Amino acid sequence: MADTSIGTPEQLRDPNYTPALHKAVPLGIQHVLAMFVSNVTPAIIVAGAAGFGFGSDAGAQGFPDMTYLIQMSMLFAGIATLFQTIGMGPVGARLPIVQGTSFAFIPIMIPLVAGKGVEALPALFGGVLIGGLFHSLLGSVIGKIRFALPPLVTGLVVTMIGLALVKVGIQYAAGGVPAIGKPEYGSLLNWSVALVVIFVTLGLKFFARGMLSVSAVVIGIIVGYFYAMAMGMVTFDGIATSWERAAPFAFPVPFKYGIEMSFAAIVGFCLMAFVSAVETVGDVSGITKGGAGREATDKEITGATYADGIGSAVAGIFGGFPNTSFSQNVGLIAMTGVMSRHVVTIGGLFLIVCGLVPKVGAVIRTIPIEVLGGGVIVMFGMVVAAGISMLSDVNWNRRNMVIFAISLSVGLGLQLDPLAVQYLPDTLRILMTSGLLPAALIAIVLNLILPEELAAEATQAVSGGLTGHGRGSLSGSHKPGSYQAE
Repeated sequence: MADTSIGTPEQLRDPNYTPALHKAVPLGIQHVLAMFVSNVTPAIIVAGAAGFGFGSDAGAQGFPDMTYLIQMSMLFAGIATLFQTIGMGPVGARLPIVQGTSFAFIPIMIPLVAGKGVEALPALFGGVLIGGLFHSLLGSVIGKIRFALPPLVTGLVVTMIGLALVKVGIQYAAGGVPAIGKPEYGSLLNWSVALVVIFVTLGLKFFARGMLSVSAVVIGIIVGYFYAMAMGMVTFDGIATSWERAAPFAFPVPFKYGIEMSFAAIVGFCLMAFVSAVETVGDVSGITKGGAGREATDKEITGATYADGIGSAVAGIFGGFPNTSFSQNVGLIAMTGVMSRHVVTIGGLFLIVCGLVPKVGAVIRTIPIEVLGGGVIVMFGMVVAAGISMLSDVNWNRRNMVIFAISLSVGLGLQLDPLAVQYLPDTLRILMTSGLLPAALIAIVLNLILPEELAAEATQAVSGGLTGHGRGSLSGSHKPGSYQAE
């Protein structure tokens, strides 16, 4: 419920209203806490997949490259947030939109860097840069291409993103990829740490209210961190060493890892930009409806998409990952009732300060991977749930069921068994084994070219006699032309 002590109802609905500073600062930091763990997690996952993260030889040097990626995640989430809240010409929605590193691109990034170390980063950041520029161009046409990305497609892709990531969560909870094959992998101690995080997170989500509920994951990780410390998995000496090794202040380095134009990376990031752009449209609409009780304007949607892309492109130059609007903050605005973009600007400035102080990243890197595993199990499971929620808006006639079936089978199958396409050229193999891109492409193409409803027996014949009982038109009563995916 909106706190009227912050301002009148009219002021709270005004994006240009600025609450008193002593109230605006904690409100802004709330927005950061709601997305903090989600924002730095992709950097940790990519570093681990590349081989210079937890459990690697880089540990002897204090994981310098992983720390830098964490630092850039915070810094450019803050900068991209300012693009949205303050704006710059046509760039930015000038709404309380918090930007952060997108989970959507992780299944694209992992095949690009898998086991290749820092040598894989130039191609990765080349893809981030070009993909970001392409993403910004979508701002001019986003309204015209949304027809090609109905809930059937976006829900499928988001579900696939979550399914690709849940394995990472389990591996982290069990001890991390480097521990696979060792006696400690999957030990009761490792799982007890992850389960503490999960139980605390669930308890706060279901039984707490307000900011405690919104920040459940970050609080769960803090409790898990202290539990791991009690179990001897984290020591004060280790924390002190990590703290001392990190500089008190550091500017980002342009082209620190270089830039390389990889066709696979560019295609992958550009295609995923479509999905990210549609997600941003939904977030902007959710913010204006929840905070101001109105629909988003075309100018706001276009500006938000521009900011998404420009923020990602700039991040790629300095070693950051693609940014997108964070949906958690839609719910936070609805909860507080404060629509002020200046409140979120304060949160963005807080992120920038964190990104310029490597000691923050040094503390984050001391978090045991099992603690992070408990957090990401919840987060990645929620990604799957979000995809299923999107799919609930689909009209489940037989046509859409078949489109979904073929897309999911191919996409998930290639994720589960990447060796099935081992003889394809490297570029095509990387794109195919992401699973996301083939699934999305199949769903988009079939949705556009299949105009006819299927007869009842046509579905029964390939589903072993099984049928669903959800909302849809399985009675076949739809008229021709009325069964496009909603």
